[in-house]
Amino acid sequence: GARIALRRNLIKQFFTHERIQTTKAKAAAIRGDAERLITIARNSANGTDADKVNARRQVASKLGDDRMTKRIFDEIAPRFATRNGGYTRVLKLGPRFGDAAEMVLLELVEE
Repeated sequence: GARIALRRNLIKQFFTHERIQTTKAKAAAIRGDAERLITIARNSANGTDADKVNARRQVASKLGDDRMTKRIFDEIAPRFATRNGGYTRVLKLGPRFGDAAEMVLLELVEE
C-alpha cells in the first residue's frame, strides 16, 4: 500500500509541476506509468464518446484524482498529439550528498 501511494503521489507531482527531482529508481518506476497515462489520453481524443469516458476512468483509477485527470486530458495530452511516444526525459544530476543516491530530473519533453 505504501509503495502504491508513493508512486501515485510521484506521478501526481510530476504532472502538476511537469518536472521532478527524484532518485533514479523512483524515476524509473513512474516513467512508464506516466507515459502510459499520456498515451491513453492522447489516443482517446479520436475515439467515440464511450471511449473517451472509458479512458478518463482508466486514468482516474490510476491517479485517484479528478483534477489531475482533467489536466492530463485537457492540457498535457494535446501537446503530444503528433508524437508517437517518448514524452519524458531523464537527466542525471549526480549523487545526493547525504546517502550518495543517484539523483535525476524527470521532465516532460517540450516541443
